[in-house]
Amino acid sequence: MTERVVFTRRISKVVKGGRRLRFNALVVVGDSQGRVGAGLGKALVIPDAVRKGNAVARRNMVDIPLRGGTIPQQITVKKGATIVLIKPAREGTGVIAAGAMRAMLELGGVRDVVGKSLGSRNPINIVYATLEALRQLKDPQTELAKRGRLKPEVAAEPVTAEAV
Repeated sequence: MTERVVFTRRISKVVKGGRRLRFNALVVVGDSQGRVGAGLGKALVIPDAVRKGNAVARRNMVDIPLRGGTIPQQITVKKGATIVLIKPAREGTGVIAAGAMRAMLELGGVRDVVGKSLGSRNPINIVYATLEALRQLKDPQTELAKRGRLKPEVAAEPVTAEAV
């Protein structure tokens, strides 16, 4: 499992004796083979926050139904004021996404994809919206099997320029 710290911030709580400082760390973990997770850790020092975030991320893992090096279909998800749009791309395109979304897609093993975030650019919301989008992706073969129309040649066909 590979771990990447996407975002850290210092939080201060004002109390009678002054300010109490704490830290948040947003951590993304993945195996580069279709599993990725994200977690937010909070502690008095950054290393402890990262460790806690890593533990939360490992509990929040999702499986990505990869189709070649991309995702099977386009998906849009809204989380808070953040809207995340993820589209499949042809082989050789690479990961066209920024910041937190890019980290999630790369650690999940997606090699060719286009991602866009709209609305709020809060990294925490972007990560959780991306995680929800990846959770909602459906594998074409299992969906066809559920419907009783299994066609392996259709479900396994590569993404072409016309499909994108």
